[in-house]
Amino acid sequence: MQTVIVSPKYQVVIPKAIRETLKLKPGQKMRVIEYENRIELIPDREISELRGFLKGIDIEFSREGDRV
Repeated sequence: MQTVIVSPKYQVVIPKAIRETLKLKPGQKMRVIEYENRIELIPDREISELRGFLKGIDIEFSREGDRV
């Protein structure tokens, strides 16, 4: 776990290792969520970046008779 400091303008710097792992770019938008007394930052992604993220998911399942 890494530590960041909140500036007088309430800004934080995302550590380089995390920026590189998540492939964040300058100016990229992020969603900010307060959840169970913590802050979560979720990067917005282009829809084209999501292509194939469900590859390998099991799509075989049984439907109920009245749902066909």
